Amino acid sequence: MMKIGILHGDDIGHEIVPAAVVIAKAAAGLHDVTIDWRPLSIGATALQTHGHTLPPETMEALKTLDGWILGPIGHRAYPKQPNAVNPHPILRKQFNLFANVRPTQSYPGIGCLHDNVDLVIVRENNEGFQPDRNMLLGNAEFRPNDEVTLSMRVITRTGSSRVARAAFELARQRRKHLTYVHKDTVFKLGCGMFVEECRKLAPEFPDVLLDDVIVDTMAMRLVRDPQSFDVIVTTNMFGDILSDEAAGLVGGLGMAPGLCIGDGDVAMAQATHGSAPDIAGKGIANPYAMIESTRMMFEWLGHSRANAGAVRMAQAMSRATTAALADEQARTGDIRGKGNTATFTQAILRNLSK
Repeated sequence: MMKIGILHGDDIGHEIVPAAVVIAKAAAGLHDVTIDWRPLSIGATALQTHGHTLPPETMEALKTLDGWILGPIGHRAYPKQPNAVNPHPILRKQFNLFANVRPTQSYPGIGCLHDNVDLVIVRENNEGFQPDRNMLLGNAEFRPNDEVTLSMRVITRTGSSRVARAAFELARQRRKHLTYVHKDTVFKLGCGMFVEECRKLAPEFPDVLLDDVIVDTMAMRLVRDPQSFDVIVTTNMFGDILSDEAAGLVGGLGMAPGLCIGDGDVAMAQATHGSAPDIAGKGIANPYAMIESTRMMFEWLGHSRANAGAVRMAQAMSRATTAALADEQARTGDIRGKGNTATFTQAILRNLSK
């Protein structure tokens, strides 16, 4: 039995997380996968009910789980008070979720800029330029006087090596092509270290073709020839930017799933997009990214725990989602559909089978 947490997050999270859960429950039932679902409080609702956006009770409960579904967090709208924290970096650091796996895939009829796109960006998750992730205590961005702001970028050999290894292993499972993205022409020490660690691992993966692209060239090539890439690995901020660009090729952020994984035994399903307060409560949010993130989590857990039923469950979710995306009446308006959150969810449920 797997123990899975349900954390709705904020705004549209209260619409798309239930969609992902109902589909996962249906798929689990078809494939005899036993799941203990644990609803947990987080975000703005938790601030109102528990006095903290990441309550201690939630953190303790997460330590007992195999994985969890985390809805989008609208932390930019949180009040300026000590208990209104952004949970993302805390969860990633606390559970050592150093690799953020972000796939990009094109589907017919939904407004993709290119056909036949099928790539994965593996983004380092816990260091880099993000100031809330690269210090044990304090913050790596500070202003010593009114004229100067300093932002520190942290790159470590351990951080670079472990995310590169995760990307190599993923490439070995796919089309055996890994591209590492950097800017060592300018950041000779920071990106230079990342490049060194990627190259060091190459002899362990002789079956994987390894190449590299400078980050600004990658920004152009994603637009021009995304089909030439399989797995891409890069540092935190570069990965954040490039994965959003990649999502723009295939219909937008509603088509941008993600899975946070690391050395440990847990996985966090987390769509790339934000909480979209402008459309919250309207029933029109695209649940694809959240549903696909959830599917990725069960696939990862299935392989890591030798649970064949969970792998089959994930495969069934994939087939059903692909079929629903082909239904113009069911899919949401952001991807050239005439439906809404509910119709898309129902279409996936109708297409679920063994």
